Amino acid sequence: MKRLIPVILMALTATHAAAQDKASSYDTLTKLFADWRAFETPPMKNGVPDYTAATFKRRHAELPAWQARLAAIKPDAWPVRQQVDYQVVRAEMNGFDFYVRVLQPWVRDPAYYISIWTAQSDTPAHEGPTNHAAIELWQYKFPLDAASEKKLTAQLRTIAPLLAQARGNLTGNARDLWLGGMKPVRQQIADLDDLEKRSPAAGSAFRKALDEGRTATRDFVTWLEAEAPKKSGPSGIGKENYTWLLQNVYLVPMTWEDEVLLLKRELARAHASLKLEELRNEGLPELQAAATPEEYLKRGNDAVARLMQFVERKKMLPVKPNMDPALRAQIGEFVPEPTRNFFYIASHLEPLSLFTHFYHWWDLAQMRDEPHPSPIRRGALLYNIWMSRAEGMATSFEEMTMHAGLYDDNPRAREVQWIMLAQRAARGLGSLYAQSNDFTMKEAQDFHVKWTPRGWMSPTLDLLGFEQHMYMRQPGYGTSYVTGKYLIEQLWQERAQQLGQEFSSMRFFTEFNEAGMLPVSLIRWQMTGSASGTTP
Repeated sequence: MKRLIPVILMALTATHAAAQDKASSYDTLTKLFADWRAFETPPMKNGVPDYTAATFKRRHAELPAWQARLAAIKPDAWPVRQQVDYQVVRAEMNGFDFYVRVLQPWVRDPAYYISIWTAQSDTPAHEGPTNHAAIELWQYKFPLDAASEKKLTAQLRTIAPLLAQARGNLTGNARDLWLGGMKPVRQQIADLDDLEKRSPAAGSAFRKALDEGRTATRDFVTWLEAEAPKKSGPSGIGKENYTWLLQNVYLVPMTWEDEVLLLKRELARAHASLKLEELRNEGLPELQAAATPEEYLKRGNDAVARLMQFVERKKMLPVKPNMDPALRAQIGEFVPEPTRNFFYIASHLEPLSLFTHFYHWWDLAQMRDEPHPSPIRRGALLYNIWMSRAEGMATSFEEMTMHAGLYDDNPRAREVQWIMLAQRAARGLGSLYAQSNDFTMKEAQDFHVKWTPRGWMSPTLDLLGFEQHMYMRQPGYGTSYVTGKYLIEQLWQERAQQLGQEFSSMRFFTEFNEAGMLPVSLIRWQMTGSASGTTP
């Protein structure tokens, strides 16, 4: 018997070690992730997601148990790729915590209750907080077949109960969010009017659901307007909250103050570089805007061909069959000069100034056609955690291609590219001051207009209000274009120094894209093996 005791102890120890290994396995993380995503989706109440205060209080109280399950997993011995996935799950849990404690879009932000989305976002998910009952009209083909009509009818029936719930939930006092939210809610009425026109043969159930949703939206707008005079509080989240969000949710290793310094630098660099480009190009013909729909379409198609040929000739990045059609689908259409917003001005002068930013659509094509092997990275991360990667690379690629020689045969186009950067720095800096409550949203808009060169940022067209309102709704989004670009340029520098003669643009983009739509800090960890600066 005495001889058996050590054997039994060894067996028990082995069993315990095996149990510990299983508890800390990567499969345990992926199972936790699936469970977490199911939890993050709110329970239903009257057929719509339940955003009531009592439900969020109960659900937020459950968060520590989810975080404890994650903490019980010990990933230190895992491959870096799997450790990166662990940090993604941690960031999403932090995001839920931040949304419930601070951002509270269901309490502060009327636009959160918009249901109708007529266009696909060029990013992995919609920009900014979006409710869980969103109706993606762009996914439907018209005229509707019987199955699609039935599905859309059921979705339209959620509009009225969701807006009824919203009246009880929206107890916040964020004046700018309230006032800014009324216009996009009004737009839902117009979108439903348009849907009715596109569905002339729809049945009575569809028409009834549509009309109920439209009536509920009109009544909701009336209620928002009546409540607006009572709203007097700030909409920004403050510097301390902003920095916590950056570091713990977006995994951007910066502070509010760091972003201010960076965006001031980039704004100055863009303005100075524009003036030097103008000096360099003195005497050259000015760019001429496309004057007809036919000319615009021809220029757009020619620009796609030029860009694809350029990146292939330069061996800048892997060229795949889905890339050309992804760009051609986004060429857009001719816009009369009086109604051209900032981006239409640029695209009518030089389509490539915008199409290089459409790296977005290559990202989406890759997500669709080459699903990531990690289930944690396969879809869009919650809370716009992907934005430093998505907007940072789209903005980086504009300048990368310019420096690599894309405009060598058209030097004036370089001026447009510097104007694009200046606009992004100006709007991002304005949004920073709005989040710290140093600016109202109107003052952020005025700053945005003032520091965009050549008067291209109209104070009267819809784009200005849309952008600053969205950046107020989603703190950190307005700066992610420039901040993400900076982090990607740092990674480019670090990887080039690390690889020496083995570095190439082709290798960089191959590794970068393979990592998926993650925060740039996590991509850096995977590419370089260094986690320093990845997490606070």
